[in-house]
Amino acid sequence: MAGSICIDGAMTLAPYHPPVKRSIQIDRHKTSISLEPLFWDMLKNAAENAGEPVNALVARIDAERIKSPTPPGLASAIRVWLVVNA
Repeated sequence: MAGSICIDGAMTLAPYHPPVKRSIQIDRHKTSISLEPLFWDMLKNAAENAGEPVNALVARIDAERIKSPTPPGLASAIRVWLVVNA
């Protein structure tokens, strides 16, 4: 498996893995987001904990991001949101 390492006989994703691009739909608009696998996992877990689909969580993060005086890119906003809300 690319980007994986073996720890105690189990294969795990290395923390330093290039971003992976995935398509997300936000309010009927498709967009691509590139995040490292670690952040995709964190996003999936956060959505599960909130009881909502990943797309809905990303839409909430996007709405918060747009209200910022200096909005970052969506991928950056997701990373920051995940760190702050972890």
